[in-house]
Parts: sequence; structure tokens; C-alpha cells
Amino acid sequence: MTPAVTTLLVRPGQPSDVAAIAALLAQGLAEDPVAEWLVSDPAERQAVFQGLLAMEVDHAVEWGDVDLLPDMGGVAVWRRHPADDAPGLSDHHLGTFTRRAMPRFQKLNALLNSYRSDAPHHWLAWLYVARDRRGQGIGTALLARHHQVVDQCGLPVDVVVTSEHARDFLISCGYIARLPLHLPSGPRLWPLRRLGHRAARSGPARSGPGDLVCRD
Repeated sequence: MTPAVTTLLVRPGQPSDVAAIAALLAQGLAEDPVAEWLVSDPAERQAVFQGLLAMEVDHAVEWGDVDLLPDMGGVAVWRRHPADDAPGLSDHHLGTFTRRAMPRFQKLNALLNSYRSDAPHHWLAWLYVARDRRGQGIGTALLARHHQVVDQCGLPVDVVVTSEHARDFLISCGYIARLPLHLPSGPRLWPLRRLGHRAARSGPARSGPGDLVCRD
């Protein structure tokens, strides 16, 4: 018997989705090792990331790409580099939400910037699937949707994740792992790249099947 194929509906994020997406991503950071290093107090961490993520997702909805399931079971947030005429998110924006954690956020940004390329690419900022929806192919579907977009112009995708599990998942999706990055007296991060694949133009990008998580 041929197994049933599950089709996942993925739609673009809208400004009205920003608060819900930020809440979903903040939930995913509750036990993230880098988030804990950035803001050690759990209650403060929730408040810091709720505001910071809302700003970042709002920026991505306007200037990047945000893909999600209609029921908020999973979301992917993508940035483009160069970002055309998009205004940058400055230290002023960062400091508004991070407050006393600002120095550690600056160290994280400096480490990420040391890895990031100046050449044109897309950046996978966030990929998260709600715990009760994992194993249903959502993560890979979200990746597949945007991979079809970047493959129309042959651009690579860069990402940095905070766990070996996320690293291994992305390797299974065709990403190549680089040497780990090390935060000062903090956890490791794993950079990866998906090389550019120029595809024949055959219509709009569609989603496909798959699995799980990672972050910027």
C-alpha cells in the first residue's frame, strides 16, 4: 500500500502575525543555551526576547521573507543580503530591548558578523516548529519552500544554529557544516551553508515534506 502524503499549507507572514510569531519563537528560546548565556534570568529572558523578536520579525515581514503554517505550528524567518533599501537594525534598536544584557548581545553579533559573507546570500534567521507538531515534516517543508526561491537566482543560504541536533538536521537537508564558533566563556554555535543551486524556472515555489528546528 502506498503511504498517504500529507500536504502542508505554508503562507507568507503578515504584519498582523508579528506578535504571535514572536511569542512562538520566544517560547522556543526558553531552554536555548545561547539565549540562557545572553540573559540568565528566565523571566527577564522572556521579556527581552519578546520585544526583540517582535522588532526583528516585523523587519523581516517588510524587508525579508517570513513563511508559516496558518495555525502557527511552525515558522521560518529569512533575511536577504544585501537588503536593498531596508533600514538596518542598529545598536539603538538592540539596546531598547536588551538593556543590561546589551554587552553580551554585542559579543554575539560580533561573532556572527565575523562569519557572515559580504557576497549576496540569504540568511536563515529563525526556523522553529512547535513541540506538539514535530515529526510531521514541517521544518523541511518550510526550508523547501524558500530553497525554491533562492534556487531561482542561484544564491547560497547561511545560518548559525545553537545545537548539534539542529546542525545535524540541516546537514540532512543539504547544508554544509563549518567549524564551530565560540562565545567568550559561553556555548558553541554551528555555522552552516547551503550552496547556491540554480534551478530552471518552472513556476512559483511550493512547499514539500520534512522535520525540525534552528535559530540565527
